[in-house]
Amino acid sequence: MATEFPSEHVVTIRPTRGWVPVNLRELWAYRELLYFLVWRDVKVRYKQTVLGVIWVVIQPLFMALVFTFIFGQLKGISVPGVSFVLFAFTALLPWNLFTRGLSEGSTSLVANERLVTKVYFPRLLLPASAVAAGLVDFTIGLGVLATLMLYFRVVPTIAILAFPFFVFAVILAAMGIAFLLSAVDARYRDVRYTLPFLTLLWLFATPIFYPLSLVDEGWRWLYALNPMVGVTEGFRWAMLGGAYTLDPALTAVSLAVAAGIFVAGLFYFTRTERRFADTV
Repeated sequence: MATEFPSEHVVTIRPTRGWVPVNLRELWAYRELLYFLVWRDVKVRYKQTVLGVIWVVIQPLFMALVFTFIFGQLKGISVPGVSFVLFAFTALLPWNLFTRGLSEGSTSLVANERLVTKVYFPRLLLPASAVAAGLVDFTIGLGVLATLMLYFRVVPTIAILAFPFFVFAVILAAMGIAFLLSAVDARYRDVRYTLPFLTLLWLFATPIFYPLSLVDEGWRWLYALNPMVGVTEGFRWAMLGGAYTLDPALTAVSLAVAAGIFVAGLFYFTRTERRFADTV
């Protein structure tokens, strides 16, 4: 008796042309792969380390203490109503989430060269997983922030309800830039050399160790084109209760820029994705 086998399902992959919309159905089908990529990145980061996830606490806390020691003593930099340590640490949380996604997401295609050249899957998952993996560190850092707020007796107000929105804005900006730079890095390796310098400049262009009030009012609109300005200001406003105020107009500009960066990065990534296997 002849045995009948089910017909094979063959998928033919061809290079795309022009603008290709994001296939949301395909991304959803590969959602488990995103989970495993995130979990792999988290395990690899702390593999064979003595302190492990304690580094998540040490790095931003020590940076906040250094900023307090250096900048907190300057007469021109004062933050009424809140400790400078808490002021700096609150901004360092989203900043570390942003820079980690930026550094690891921007080189994710080259770092996973064998996967890109041998296996088919939505390439967007590589920079996206690098950014998403930073949420583990971010969550641990929130526990430290809560401890500092308890120590300094800072009680959040109803503004804390906007906190998830600003977290989403950080992820949006980090993914947009990671999409853009990872696509560039697949062809030109200059990204890994320029990124540390770019990140350092970006640090000083973001109000982390100084308040926004130090920036001249005439330049604030231009300054707000930095998406991390609105994010850090939003984090402080959401977490520090009535001790910190928010400029809605400037914040809206920064968040709009973050959304624009995401769309632009997504467009460039999908536009150049067909060449990744040949150039990476």
